[in-house]
Amino acid sequence: MEVKLFQKTQRDLAASINLVIDKYWEDEVNESKMVELIQKLYITNTNKLVKNGDYTTIIRQQCGKRRLEVVDQVIKQTNVG
Repeated sequence: MEVKLFQKTQRDLAASINLVIDKYWEDEVNESKMVELIQKLYITNTNKLVKNGDYTTIIRQQCGKRRLEVVDQVIKQTNVG
C-alpha cells in the first residue's frame, strides 16, 4: 500500500490517515504496516496534524474520534520506542 508521506494540506493528511486505518480495519493491511505508515505520516506532517498539543480542527472533523484513538496509540508507541 502506497501513501504519499509529504501531504499538501490538512485535508489530504486526514484522507491518508483515514485510508490507512480503514484498510487496517478491513484486514487489507497488517498491524505493523499500519503502524509504520501512521508513524511516517506523523513524523513528516506533525505541523499539519498537531497544533498546541492537540489535533487540528480539520483533522478532528475529517478523521473522527475512533481513528484518532488509533493514531494516539501509534504516536505513544513512537514517542516511547
